[in-house]
Amino acid sequence: MNKNEPIINLKDICFSYPGQEPVHNKLNLKLYSTDKVGLLGPNGSGKTTLFHIIMGLLKPSTGQIEIFGKDVSKEKDFGVVRQKIGLLFQDADDQLFSPTVLEDVAFGPLNIGKSNTEAKKIAMDTLDFLGLAGFENRITHKLSGGEKKLVSFATVLAMQPKFLLLDEPATALDEKTKARLIDILHELDLPCLVISHDSEFLVKTTDSIYTMKNGKIIRDADQQLHCHYHSHFHGASPHKHQKLD
Repeated sequence: MNKNEPIINLKDICFSYPGQEPVHNKLNLKLYSTDKVGLLGPNGSGKTTLFHIIMGLLKPSTGQIEIFGKDVSKEKDFGVVRQKIGLLFQDADDQLFSPTVLEDVAFGPLNIGKSNTEAKKIAMDTLDFLGLAGFENRITHKLSGGEKKLVSFATVLAMQPKFLLLDEPATALDEKTKARLIDILHELDLPCLVISHDSEFLVKTTDSIYTMKNGKIIRDADQQLHCHYHSHFHGASPHKHQKLD
C-alpha cells in the first residue's frame, strides 16, 4: 500500500445511539502508516464508539469508511479489517474469554488458520515479548487487573496487526508495568491511535494529540502537551501553585 494513502479514512461519519443526541457529527479522520496519535476527550464524547465503528462493531447512519484503501461497509469487509487492525478493549474482561492465558492468546492465530503448533509458538513468543513468560497456564479470570490488561494486549499482538487501536491501555497498570508498556510500544513501532485520559502517557507514546469535541475530531496545532517537572527548596512541604494572570 502507498505510504501516502491513509490506512484509515473516515469521511463525514454520523452516529447516534437510539433516542440520544448524535455522538459523531460529520466526523472526519485520516490515519497513515507513520502515525502515532493520542486521542483525548471527556467521557461520553464518542472515543470508544469511534473505535467500534472502525472495526465494524457499530454502523454509522451516514458516512464512508475506507480501510487500507478499500471501502468497507458489510460484515464480510470487516472480517479482513479485524485481521489487520488490532483493537485493545478498554475493559480486559470484554476481550478475554478462554480458561487459560495460552488459550486466549492462541485463539486469534487459530481462527485465521494457523496450526496448533504455529498458534502455540506465536502465543508463547508474544507472552515472552510482553514479559509474561510463565503465564501460559494461568487461569485468566484469576489474574489481576493489570495482568489481564497485558494478556489482552497479547491477544491483539498475536494477530500481528498492521495498526493498533488502544482504548485506555494504561488503566489498572502500576507505574513499573506502565513504563514497560511504554517501552513495548516504542519497540513495536506500529502506527496507532491511543485513547487515554493520562496525558503524560500519550506524550510518551504518541507524536500527535487529537481531541474529540462536539462530535468531531480536532487537532489544535498550537496546543502541545508536555510533562512538567519542577523543584523547590522546600518541595517536601505542602505548598500551592498560584496561577498568574
